[in-house]
Amino acid sequence: MDWNDLRYFLEVARGGSLTRAAVRLKASQSTVARRITELEQSLGARLFERHQTGYFLTDEGQEILQRAELAEEGVLAVERGAAGLSGEVSGTVRLATSENLATDLVIPALPAFARRYPGLGLEIVTQTATVTLGRREADLALRVVRPASGNLKLRQLGRMHYAVYASRSYLKRHPQQDGDPFAGRDIITWDEAHSHLPAAQWMNTHAVQARTVLAVSNLPMQIAAARAGLGLAIIPDFLATAPELVKVVPSDALFDNGLWLVMHADLSASARVRAVADFLAETVARHPVLGSARGSSA
Repeated sequence: MDWNDLRYFLEVARGGSLTRAAVRLKASQSTVARRITELEQSLGARLFERHQTGYFLTDEGQEILQRAELAEEGVLAVERGAAGLSGEVSGTVRLATSENLATDLVIPALPAFARRYPGLGLEIVTQTATVTLGRREADLALRVVRPASGNLKLRQLGRMHYAVYASRSYLKRHPQQDGDPFAGRDIITWDEAHSHLPAAQWMNTHAVQARTVLAVSNLPMQIAAARAGLGLAIIPDFLATAPELVKVVPSDALFDNGLWLVMHADLSASARVRAVADFLAETVARHPVLGSARGSSA
């Protein structure tokens, strides 16, 4: 059996559609469909029920999924081990992080990194869902939430502090009332799908006197809305660099998060992964806000 057939099977099983699997595999939908059909023919079993709403595993497919995941883990363990055999700093490293950390921290530092390692390419993945390092969806990650499980090596690089900000023009139009920073004012917060986030929960608890003027699904929109004078928003201190933004509620009244560098333990000896990890550590250490409270390995 061709291992690649199992890769196609796993992507369809996990995503439930040819479209998502094709994007992940960088292949056409017709190729994915053909590989699934060929796998079913070679096994003599129907693995999926095809519907307009997606692909759904049959009982036989569920059984094959368990075996395929075991095979996948074995192949990936070999790949991770092989990555540590070569001391050459070349190839490609896949980094998972948030859009803001990528845009405002990592990418501005990349020219110096590219000069240092001309043979090393970096692929950055930014998405809401947490990627799985064990499945090689990424080689390492820069996260504000410490992973609780997995065969991972963790290193705290710094801390991310948050505060409530608004534009000078908004505060001039809406002066504070009765000592309450939220009374009679508007807030910009996360939408319902992200109501579990600390910033959303903090706003729900402390901004009861305010009106929600805008709820959005990402932080860049919140920052843009605050800068435009729409209301108050919780913004990480390291991103509140626009001169029109004023701190309304200080950082010590809110919460903070550790900034964690995470990699699979099997990749810790890889020269190219270590090069990216050291680059990220240096970048955070130089940052005047993020690097001000660094931790250690854990």
